[in-house]
Amino acid sequence: MLKRTLLPLSLAVLMMIILTGCFQGEQSLDNEEMDPPPDAEATDDKKEKTDEGESDENKDGEGKEKKSENQDNKTSETVERQLYLFDANGMVAPQKLEIPEPDSKAVAEQSLEYLVKDGPVTSLLPNGFEAVLPAGTEILGLNLEENGTMIVDVSKEFENYKAEDELEVLEAMTYTLTQYDTVDEMKLRIDGNPQESMPVDGTPIADGYSRANGINLVQNGTVDLLGSESVTLYYPSAQGDNKYFVPVTEHINVDSDHVYESAVQALMQGPAMDTNLQHVFNQSVELTSHPELDDDGVLEMVFNQEVLEDNDDAIISNDVMGTLVRTLTQDKEIEAIDVKVEDVETLFNENGKAYTEPVTVQSFTGIEKL
Repeated sequence: MLKRTLLPLSLAVLMMIILTGCFQGEQSLDNEEMDPPPDAEATDDKKEKTDEGESDENKDGEGKEKKSENQDNKTSETVERQLYLFDANGMVAPQKLEIPEPDSKAVAEQSLEYLVKDGPVTSLLPNGFEAVLPAGTEILGLNLEENGTMIVDVSKEFENYKAEDELEVLEAMTYTLTQYDTVDEMKLRIDGNPQESMPVDGTPIADGYSRANGINLVQNGTVDLLGSESVTLYYPSAQGDNKYFVPVTEHINVDSDHVYESAVQALMQGPAMDTNLQHVFNQSVELTSHPELDDDGVLEMVFNQEVLEDNDDAIISNDVMGTLVRTLTQDKEIEAIDVKVEDVETLFNENGKAYTEPVTVQSFTGIEKL
């Protein structure tokens, strides 16, 4: 009887031991971390250079990486890009915005996508600023030719802008793309079809549109167009607490022997249009000698002391320095400017920092060419 009793009991115990082992085995597989697949390895973060803050106080950099939180509370890389948008006065002005760093998508294509109304730029727009491309516009593709021409293919929704905005739309696209060193001009396609002109008001673009065509064009009736040249001058403006610089192309009288002096003189005369652009030079400011460009690309200019904001502390305003460096370094021969004031040994900015070296647009604004 004992054997008959023990035999079923032994079998029951044996089955419990086997089942317990299986259960523990399942638990160990569930809790074990699985190795990621080979193609899931993280790639190296792409390093972006910084270019300049849209105001003197802000760094206007083109590539400063930061961490931001998305809706899933995960961190993602962001990068600062300079985009040309409509300001509250309808002028095209650059703004530095922090946008997600692209993975496989081309940087230039992403920049154009952030010009579309009701698109991803909406929540990033500073007060008073608007995107420039019609809502629903899709960037179908970009093709950079060897000669520096960027061919931009957009969807039919692109045609929904107002006729009076046509030039500004074209300028914003052109200046956004040509901030990249490899891009000199742009051509347009709509749904793959090459465009000889803009679709709404007929602005010619067949040969390509570049910065040489200008931006925020000003018609100055006091200048002889035949004896003048078009130049793009930068003037400070503000929308609330947001200070920024607006490029304006106008015709000025140019002394062929002193081209750089002509540009400085135009800046000292102030904006030729009735806008909120600010005139940063007082009427008594003068150049005491002709600006000279040395072999290293440094343009030296000497002013009288009226250019100073504070004579006792030798302070030159950030706006004065900002309009000079932005305007003059557009010339490819000028790498930096060296501003001097007669009888003053060292100049200081508004924060008390000394100007000990010639000023580049990168060092002043934080904006690097890409």
